[in-house]
Amino acid sequence: MPRPVVGIIGNMSLLNDQYPAHSGGTMNSCAVAQAAGCLPLIIPADPRLVTVEELLSVCDGFLLTGGRPNVHPEEYGEAATEAHGAFDRCRDAITLPLIRACVDRGQPFLGVCRGFQEVNVAMGGTLDPEIRDLPGRMNHRMPPDGTLEEKFALRHPVRFTEGGVFHRLLGAGEVMTNSLHGQGIKAPGARVVIDGTAPDGTPEAIYIAGAIGFTLSVQWHPEWNATADPVSRPLFEAFGDAVRAWAETRHAPQRATA
Repeated sequence: MPRPVVGIIGNMSLLNDQYPAHSGGTMNSCAVAQAAGCLPLIIPADPRLVTVEELLSVCDGFLLTGGRPNVHPEEYGEAATEAHGAFDRCRDAITLPLIRACVDRGQPFLGVCRGFQEVNVAMGGTLDPEIRDLPGRMNHRMPPDGTLEEKFALRHPVRFTEGGVFHRLLGAGEVMTNSLHGQGIKAPGARVVIDGTAPDGTPEAIYIAGAIGFTLSVQWHPEWNATADPVSRPLFEAFGDAVRAWAETRHAPQRATA
């Protein structure tokens, strides 16, 4: 059987400041191929080009990636302000219904950073536009200067619920993670379980209660150094196992009925 396909949600970008492109970070593809053991397929997240139904049919699972644009606050009933930053309404139009469909079908997804926030919004939750402006909160944003190694360096611990999903998967009650985000969960959506938090109380790890498929999502970036990092690798391995299980069930020969 060929490797199962993981659709990697792409982001709009401009090459040389003028040529529009749908792109995905190399580290996302490497994490899917090398740590999860699946076939990476970058998706142009634009409803003019693809439909949710087509993606569910072509892909076995989905990696909801990070991205500079944020989920538009109208998606959770709030007005846009300067603090909300840039948006990508085309991506919103694909990922939000895709997440809900995956939850209903049991089709696996892994949410990362913006993808983590998309999962919360898709389930009816809300976001804070700028965490560092809230009383008692840390600055979770990416360092503005330095090498990639410095920007993706471990920044703060995340503590998991004792005996919870992440605790069991990672074999630790607390892990160190990188931090490269400005927004975060304000109110969790329906069935969204906050299973890990930063020291300042910012939600960092979630899953969907009662979902029959893999729905783990994290606010940090586990795709960085995914094959070697002791936190990232088991997360992607578990995701890959879930995708393979889905693919095997979907492609299993149907037994004839009399």
